[in-house]
Amino acid sequence: MGAHQSAPSGVALPGGGRTTLEAMIAADPVGELGPQSVARFGPRLPFLLKVLAAEMALSIQVHPSRGQAETGFRAESERGLAPGDKSRNYTDDWPKPEILCALTPFEALAGMRSPQDAAALLKELAVGQLDPVTAILAAASGPEALTEALAAILAWPHQRRAALVADVVRGCAEVAAGGGPYAAACVAAVRLNGEHPGDLGVIASLLLRHSVLQPGQAVFLPAGGLHAYLHGTGVELLGNSDNVVRAGLTAKHIDVPELLELTDPAVAVPVLEPRALGGGLFVYDSPAPEFRLYRAELGRAAIGLPGADGARIVLCAEGAALLRASGGEVADLTLGRGESCFVAAGDGAVTVAGPATVFVAASGLDPTPSAW
Repeated sequence: MGAHQSAPSGVALPGGGRTTLEAMIAADPVGELGPQSVARFGPRLPFLLKVLAAEMALSIQVHPSRGQAETGFRAESERGLAPGDKSRNYTDDWPKPEILCALTPFEALAGMRSPQDAAALLKELAVGQLDPVTAILAAASGPEALTEALAAILAWPHQRRAALVADVVRGCAEVAAGGGPYAAACVAAVRLNGEHPGDLGVIASLLLRHSVLQPGQAVFLPAGGLHAYLHGTGVELLGNSDNVVRAGLTAKHIDVPELLELTDPAVAVPVLEPRALGGGLFVYDSPAPEFRLYRAELGRAAIGLPGADGARIVLCAEGAALLRASGGEVADLTLGRGESCFVAAGDGAVTVAGPATVFVAASGLDPTPSAW
């Protein structure tokens, strides 16, 4: 749900007819987005909202900062790569920070372990071929060793990859059977090999921190945060970009050198708990100026929709949500489960009532104080 040029959302207009959200914003950027957003980001909705349902693992990937995206997009364009070229890493010049809130238990690899922790895990596998990688990690004086170890794994000679992955999967199965602190990560690695047989990403996954988000918990991925979403359903809010650099667990374009350049092994990726704002409204704090994610657990009493100074996308996750503009110029709208709407800055103050669970995507420029 958003206005990215590659696939903008369709919009059913209140008076009948259809358009795209991109076209609607282009016709009146200030009225749709608000003057503050246009001054900061230009005539572009700064966020995308998704429902992400991972039945099997998505790729190991990283996203660029704004400066990296601008440089990468310009360089690929100057090399003559067309906008739709599958070998592009950069489809636009925007960053792609993201936050994901779990709707179901959501299994993820997010951020890298400490070098010592990663070394201890690899040592438990008892795979002699990995001893040089383990040594890099064990001797580390800083997080840069993680990037060096990741590079060594992803550069493994082609003719020896299948045997290495097979040995690692056997080692993971033994560790998983024995329980202990690395059992869950090893269970995940064995499953990854079933989904992506022989992929070096199976081994690389062991360098990342494994967690299972419970419904209502979230994880924030800043630029440089290496991650892979393994299984589950969640609401994802991200910068208005499609820039993804991948390293494994995918049939899509992979660019290991660029991924290593972008990855920041020191990036912290904590599990976030929502902060209560009152009236059943919660906010997921993050430092991203492009977006802010809210969740509202609504009864029949109406509350004010947050983010009134800018554009919002509202998604109903459960129940039925009634949206009403205070001035009365805009008709009431009821959203059922799975339905969404765009609320323009020009709509002003809007209330929402349930019973329902709704998610609200707003600009990170929203004046709600952040606890980040």
